[in-house]
Amino acid sequence: MLQVHEIRAHKDAYINALKKRGLDASADIHAILEADENRRAAQTKLDDTLAQSNTFSKEIGKLFQNGETQKATILKEKTSQLKEASKKFQEELNSAVETLESLLYTIPNIPNDLVPAGTDEKDNEEVFAEGDIPKLNNGALPHWELAKKYDLIDFELGVKVTGAGFPVYKGKGARLQRALISYFLDKNTEAGYTEYQVPHLVNEESARGTGQLPDKEGQMYHATEDDLYLIPTAEVPITNLFRGDLVPHTNLPITCTGYTPCFRREAGSYGAHVRGLNRLHQFDKVEIVRIEHPDTSYNALDGMVEHVKSILRDLKLPYRILRLCGGDLGFTAALTYDFEVFSTAQDRWLEISSVSNFETFQANRLKLRFKDEDGKNRLVHTLNGSALALPRVLAGILENYQTEHGIKIPEVLIPYCGFDMIQ
Repeated sequence: MLQVHEIRAHKDAYINALKKRGLDASADIHAILEADENRRAAQTKLDDTLAQSNTFSKEIGKLFQNGETQKATILKEKTSQLKEASKKFQEELNSAVETLESLLYTIPNIPNDLVPAGTDEKDNEEVFAEGDIPKLNNGALPHWELAKKYDLIDFELGVKVTGAGFPVYKGKGARLQRALISYFLDKNTEAGYTEYQVPHLVNEESARGTGQLPDKEGQMYHATEDDLYLIPTAEVPITNLFRGDLVPHTNLPITCTGYTPCFRREAGSYGAHVRGLNRLHQFDKVEIVRIEHPDTSYNALDGMVEHVKSILRDLKLPYRILRLCGGDLGFTAALTYDFEVFSTAQDRWLEISSVSNFETFQANRLKLRFKDEDGKNRLVHTLNGSALALPRVLAGILENYQTEHGIKIPEVLIPYCGFDMIQ
């Protein structure tokens, strides 16, 4: 959530910056500033009334002490009137605050200067690519056929148990999935991230704090009786571990990693491009989260990018990195880099990680601050990234490592899964 004082100070710059997202926010920005004026006016009326009431209360005590009962009684009556007025002004203030917050929740984050203008994924910028695309034999198969051939994943059984988009991993498929999770977590903890095991359901305040609500409400599974949401990513519970905290600057950065299943409704996702593991309602992911001093957050973002690169180098998968344009940028992000692995069998790029800096956007919602060197309370910057999302990594391994004799296992994973070939 943007900060009102920053909107007021940079109104025109914010309106121009949001055009990168294809958004004409001028009317919304002016509505926010008007709502803030109403809030400030209501706050002033309430403060003045309470101050006058306090003054009268002190005078009443002195009048009674001096035996001036009649004057004291008159002031008591005026104080009662002021208390009634203060209730009314408090209601006005509450209403003004609610209106202001509702408007603020509709405005996405301001794109960083590095974000290119553009409307959709076609306008994203490729900033890095690495790895050789393997040459497969003529009978090479996409991962969903490989999964069936080697009895690794049963998509139909998942439909029987739950529905489409909930695969069942079997045998060596399940072991390879578990190996990837363990390898990702080990890689992250070796890089200094503290591992957390977190709840897979969160309350509304948590979902609102990291920006899933109200922006992505339709994409989340909602347990309505308990008013809890199944998490779309570990970012949500991990970041909310620190909601409302005031962190000493000496404690920064805070670095976390965690594995969770992720749940996304993905309404309207149909077609060949979402076959197999390409898009699921439930999938596994290992996440990294950083809470940073504002002065170091973009260096930290670069470090996260390098960290994900090192994982893909270990797996020897061909990949590229895209800087997302304004039209493809997530609601809460100021700058995002997407990693994509090339699927040789499908002849297409598959997104397997997003690494983002949210600057103060989430922290403002979370009321997550740090005390700086001068003793001033300031909002932190929050960052997160996938390290990594498993379905498309697994798809990339099955497709790119297939041979005429079976599927090879990346060397780095062999100690984790206990076999070097799927046959």
